[in-house]
Amino acid sequence: MDFLDEYNTIEGELLELAIIEKNPGNDKEIPFYWYNILLKETKEIIGQISLRVGKNYHSYYNGNVGYYIEEEFRGHSYAFMATKMLFPLALAHQQTELYLCCNEDNVPSYKTIKKLGGVLVETVQPPKDYFGYYEGMPKQAIFVLKIQYYKEKEL
Repeated sequence: MDFLDEYNTIEGELLELAIIEKNPGNDKEIPFYWYNILLKETKEIIGQISLRVGKNYHSYYNGNVGYYIEEEFRGHSYAFMATKMLFPLALAHQQTELYLCCNEDNVPSYKTIKKLGGVLVETVQPPKDYFGYYEGMPKQAIFVLKIQYYKEKEL
């Protein structure tokens, strides 16, 4: 996969995504972009987000997007905004649908994914041969999000 340098920085109205790493993946993990999420005005790092490009057995349980918002910045829809900011990059890689996953009891992520337009596919216990599996792992809510329906003005 060819990484796209024009997405090293992605600017939104309130947030900026700044590339940390472009990882080619391996036999289990698909290639991914990993970003710091910054408040645009202050450049303060408030979290991280990744876009995993492509699909495989493991990405079904891991999802195409992973995000983390520092506790003191939660509750402001930053994960929602940052995820939407990744849509043009996903589309540039011809990825028109994304899998988004969270622990079934992660209410804030569940709400964020639903707000993005994610449709619940299933809630499932990941199998033991999933690379991220660990003993006692909670069930995962797996959503699909069709981003080809987003218009540029909505992003």
